[in-house]
Amino acid sequence: MTWGKIVVVAAAAALLVAIGFASVSFLQPAESLEAIPGQWTEAGHADTTSLSFTYWDDDDPPVIPVGCAQCHSLYGFLDYLGLDGKTPGQVDEPAHIGSVIYCYACHNDAAQTRTSVVFPGGAEVTRLGWESMCLSCHYGRQSTVSVNEATAGVEADTVSEELSFLNVHYGVAAATQYGSEVAVGYQYPERVYVERYRHVENWETCIDCHNAHSTQISVEDCAACHANVVEYDDIYAIREATTDYDGDGDVQKGIKAEIETFHTTLYDAILAYADDVVGVPMIYADQFPYWFSVDPETDGEPDLSELGFADRYQSWTPRLLRAAYNYQFVKKDPGAFTHNPEYALQVLYDSMEDLAERVPVAMDAYTRP
Repeated sequence: MTWGKIVVVAAAAALLVAIGFASVSFLQPAESLEAIPGQWTEAGHADTTSLSFTYWDDDDPPVIPVGCAQCHSLYGFLDYLGLDGKTPGQVDEPAHIGSVIYCYACHNDAAQTRTSVVFPGGAEVTRLGWESMCLSCHYGRQSTVSVNEATAGVEADTVSEELSFLNVHYGVAAATQYGSEVAVGYQYPERVYVERYRHVENWETCIDCHNAHSTQISVEDCAACHANVVEYDDIYAIREATTDYDGDGDVQKGIKAEIETFHTTLYDAILAYADDVVGVPMIYADQFPYWFSVDPETDGEPDLSELGFADRYQSWTPRLLRAAYNYQFVKKDPGAFTHNPEYALQVLYDSMEDLAERVPVAMDAYTRP
């Protein structure tokens, strides 16, 4: 049987499994079995054209590496669950291309009984329900532990050829939500960080707020507590904190705006440090490998579309790496404002404060949660 046929068979089997699980709480009450396939096709998990599932199609051989297969292939995820007959919690071999996250990724016996997830860095989150499937891929690939290991033994402002940018990866919502319990954001020594953000009772897990199949958020559900929410974009104006973290006198705007202010200030500080302390200017682009060197002889910013791996920034110090890591951590969770806003503000503030030991940073009016 070809892998293409296996995909079709797997999808058909998954529908049967879903029918069997129709009474499970994972299927939210308002859903009907008939609606689920349409909801699933709306989600990025079903996007057959996404680079998330096609990036390796032209490789030789065309397989998905062990380090990527867990989240970028149905086959890899089933391997991770132990449904290949081998050790659960790890991927044992490269995965075949040609799949997305089909129903059977979550609707199987191993997924039903999974109650814990080990995050990068070794922290284990226990007593989980169905949301364990979400956590298994939205927890990032680096942590405070890996950043400390990479920078160990190097003075804070010493450029080291051994250092390179550590990318937390993408869609790290679970890492943000669990905060200091998993320490995927870089946490500076001697600072205290908030733990898991629990929101409110019955709205504490990924699938309490996101439709389990479409991943969409219900505006009506948000509006039950947040009176300002009428349309989807109104969720960006939500805030509970009364503290004016960025010191601009406006506590009516959403907490997302406060995070963005910290994020922008951190970026400016990173560029100033690279230019003034390291002596090698840098720029960020939302494309791999993210941080690029800038030719000081060239007027203006470079054409980002022309930058490639050879242009990556290679003059890292521990202080710069930590700050750039946290910049990317918040960048790669656009929902940080609702997943755990205080944690996002804390790691950004501490990164700015650390850089402020070497370069001026305009944060006198800022308040750390």
